Amino acid sequence: MQNYVFVIDTNKQPLNPISPKKARRLLDKSKAAVFRMYPFTIILKTAIDNPTISPCQIKIDPGSKVTGFALVQNNQVIWGMELEHRGGLIRKKLESRNAVRRGRRNRNIRYRKPRFLNRKRPDGWLPPSLEHRILTIQTWVKRLIKFCPVNEIWIERVKFDTQKMQNPEINGVEYQQGELAGYEVREYLLEKWGRECTYCGKQSVPLQIEHIHPKSKGGSDRVSNLCLACEKCNQRKGNKPIEEFLKKKPSLLQKIKSKAKQPLRDAAWLTDKTFQIDCSIRVSALSERALRSPIVARLEGK
Repeated sequence: MQNYVFVIDTNKQPLNPISPKKARRLLDKSKAAVFRMYPFTIILKTAIDNPTISPCQIKIDPGSKVTGFALVQNNQVIWGMELEHRGGLIRKKLESRNAVRRGRRNRNIRYRKPRFLNRKRPDGWLPPSLEHRILTIQTWVKRLIKFCPVNEIWIERVKFDTQKMQNPEINGVEYQQGELAGYEVREYLLEKWGRECTYCGKQSVPLQIEHIHPKSKGGSDRVSNLCLACEKCNQRKGNKPIEEFLKKKPSLLQKIKSKAKQPLRDAAWLTDKTFQIDCSIRVSALSERALRSPIVARLEGK
């Protein structure tokens, strides 16, 4: 799919996105100029009176590491992108800064007053690595509203029951004795394994839930024993132990074993923060389009 080009008139009023071919013609004939490189936007050199507008919908699939955006017009996707979050990098930089400050405060501070337990966090405070994800999604929504005639915003809201994934037989009051609560297994596995085959790395193919340690040899249904595989890899592995199946690929074997037991913090983040993303987008949409047609924000559950 080739992304359409955003168009604004000389008064910076958003018009219908056009194909790259039409945009090149307008630029070659000097009827428009490049206004922004990404998202690629052109500005017409004339104002358009009473333009015919086909409204678009922004569809958002929030994730803890990558968030997907799509613009839909007349049931056709005309623009899309993947937004990679910097949450992990921000956390590392904050830890590095914290270590440097701790070292500096421990040197030559005989008479300095202690600085701990004397700061108050404001209501609604979030760690910077989490707040970054919400703010970047909000920024891109504002940007798209500015360059495209948007009338609806759809946000996919998912819930992962992490307790049920770790113990499928849990029931009733047993939830009060577990670790977490939330999400569905397949959605969690898609997020965890990057929507690709665990063994060959293929993407955009039908994926099947695969037991890392075969169930016929005592493997459980716990989420730490599940991954995703394409049909060919699933059939080739059969009921072989993963050590036998990947004996010629020791690095991949080690990677799968370590990733299978990674914590469920990504699932917890999505379950907890989707509502906050929805609220922030509603506020930004209302402020951005206060003088234009109203924008409807919707939550789309799976």
